[in-house]
Amino acid sequence: MRWLIRTVAAAVLAFALLVFLSNVWIVNSTTNRVFADAKSLPNHRVALVLGTSNKTVSGKVNPYFARRMETAAKLYREGKIDHLILSGDNRSSKYYNEPHEMRKALIKLGVPAAAITLDRAGLRTLDSVVRCKEIFGQEKITIITQPFHSYRAVFISRYYGIDAVAMVATEPNVSYSFNVLLREYFARTKAVLDLYVLKTAPRYMGDKEVIKVSAVR
Repeated sequence: MRWLIRTVAAAVLAFALLVFLSNVWIVNSTTNRVFADAKSLPNHRVALVLGTSNKTVSGKVNPYFARRMETAAKLYREGKIDHLILSGDNRSSKYYNEPHEMRKALIKLGVPAAAITLDRAGLRTLDSVVRCKEIFGQEKITIITQPFHSYRAVFISRYYGIDAVAMVATEPNVSYSFNVLLREYFARTKAVLDLYVLKTAPRYMGDKEVIKVSAVR
């Protein structure tokens, strides 16, 4: 029994250490590439907007979604980006399509359809990032998401040789976002394992659709 207790305790300690070190590594290695001020953004002309549901379980507008769309539209209007790749999930049902909802929201905010490309196979962050390079031909991008998510997205991008920075959308208050922030600690650990141990690949790839961007509007 003592041996079992020691073994379980050691396993728990090792897991906790892995989570802690993964988070420290990801945040510390990417923090200088995460921006809250658009004026400081490097000149990356294509944005990768990471998807999330447009509605909460209760049917209300998802603040994560709304603020990502507002940030993306603002960067476009200010001339900081010229094209947006909207990457998300549409596999659940015909009624759930993150990229489609993102496109509708951005058009309402004044972004022209011609400046938008949909990535319907962005099932998770790793898939979105890899497909951005391998399918859409982008090696220099601005990622748009909330701060908690941005470090992991940039970390994955850098692993794949993408010159990525992140422009963060504001987060809801801590009481609203606590569960999301907690999940992110474990998602960062999973990212390290995916990249360096499991060598996880995107679920879907497909034919290339290289985006060629002109800064002339």
